[in-house]
Amino acid sequence: MIHEMSYAVQGAIRQERRFEVLANHMANVGTTGFKTQTLSFDDMLQAHMTIDTAQGDLLPTESPLDVAISGDGFFKIQTDQGPRYTRNGNFSLDARGVLVNSEGDAVLGENGPITIDGADISIGVNGEIEVDGSVTGKLRIVDFEMKEGLEKKGGSLFAYAGPETDEIPAERFEVKQGSLEQSNVETMMEMTRMIETNRYYESFQKLMQTIDELNAKAISEVGQVR
Repeated sequence: MIHEMSYAVQGAIRQERRFEVLANHMANVGTTGFKTQTLSFDDMLQAHMTIDTAQGDLLPTESPLDVAISGDGFFKIQTDQGPRYTRNGNFSLDARGVLVNSEGDAVLGENGPITIDGADISIGVNGEIEVDGSVTGKLRIVDFEMKEGLEKKGGSLFAYAGPETDEIPAERFEVKQGSLEQSNVETMMEMTRMIETNRYYESFQKLMQTIDELNAKAISEVGQVR
């Protein structure tokens, strides 16, 4: 029964991990720029996460500093932990006029952090920023040929596990000023998956219970043999 019990335990662990991932998706339905993940396991029961970069819906906000990417690419953010990448364009200006994300980290342009000094802000489809009629910078929209290297670092931030030289300029995109990209979580699908996963988990639990009972019975019967 050792092999059967091992199979049941591993199956239960897989379903438990899947449920955790799906629960995290549901918890981030309202997180701007959030991307779902696909969980898989290798023969050694090691978990592997793949990020689903499918685009979420674009929601108009009318705020001039809210921007969304329609198509490929990520905004590049400068943090104390190194460069980060995001599809969350909910930006604002700090006390120095630097364009920052909701955590206060600088949004990078083609020439470093972007500073805005003026009232009339226009951001073009290519990411070019005009302030009071003058071009003052351009959002740095980047992409990766090997997106498998992206790792989640919070709700909508990503780090890249490979060398920064893998970073390439995004090509197929348009920047939408006054909009934000919503989470790409499909609520009904995720709820269905959670129900299925919970059923599988319960099945493996019942299997473990049955194996325990059979083992106990076998031990008892062996003890009665004379």
